Amino acid sequence: MTAPSRMPGRPPVRKVGANPWIWHSPVTGEALRTVLPRLAGWGFDCAELPLEQPDDWDPASCAKLLHATGLSPAAVIAVMTPGRDLVAADPATVRTTQDYLRRCVDSAHAIGAPVVAGPLYTAVGRTWRMDAKARSAAYAEWREHIAPVADYARRAGVRLAVEPLNRYETSLLNTVAQTLDALDGLPADAIGIALDTYHQNIEERSLPAAVRAAGSRIVHVQVCANDRGAPGADHLDWPGLLRELNATAYQGPLCIESFTAHNDAIAVAASVWRPLADTQDALATDGLGFLRRTLAAL
Repeated sequence: MTAPSRMPGRPPVRKVGANPWIWHSPVTGEALRTVLPRLAGWGFDCAELPLEQPDDWDPASCAKLLHATGLSPAAVIAVMTPGRDLVAADPATVRTTQDYLRRCVDSAHAIGAPVVAGPLYTAVGRTWRMDAKARSAAYAEWREHIAPVADYARRAGVRLAVEPLNRYETSLLNTVAQTLDALDGLPADAIGIALDTYHQNIEERSLPAAVRAAGSRIVHVQVCANDRGAPGADHLDWPGLLRELNATAYQGPLCIESFTAHNDAIAVAASVWRPLADTQDALATDGLGFLRRTLAAL
């Protein structure tokens, strides 16, 4: 994929995308046929493609749909459901999790997505107490188990993007600093960090400082309001965050990720119990408009 153009001394031309989870879970081929043309019509540049189960959508059909709509594939989003674990798990669980992540890489390669992003370490919602020694051992174990997947991704021309989550969804990687510690020694051209403003707002003392710390390891960025609603309908320091992001080498998109309260899987895992905007369409389009205006003003 071609990176957005960047003039010397000028911010990058930042693409804006959205995740079909705003409307659907799971995201099936039928859901994509409904959502992707609407995203294109509203003026989005790209879309994330969640893959809860390996056969939720067909990569060849998805690639054709993306081409027809003019949207680029921002990332395949890996979903760490119960039983998908690379840390403190039996060998069979580790193998099946690695196989699932390889399937995500295969799907990304097939549709031309440059990234597989998500909490690529343990199931969402899995927490346990660790002292410093146990945490260091857990990170070493994770590096051992993610390394062959990262190598597989690099050979496919795809990068992994590891997403730190808030303390209620994981106890392993909550902050950028922890994620950098866990990534130490893994090749930067194969694996880096996925930032999500929802989680960083909870765990970081400063969003711009978190971006600055992540720096060259940023591979993907997801955005939403502090309550998971539309970017801009909140108290976050968006100009500061985006200015700091523009100071890094990251030239990828900003992808709006949110959820509908009306499903039994992802919304429950994300604790979305109420509507986060007047409509799901408004969540997407209001967020798009706000991001375009804020980026233009930088």
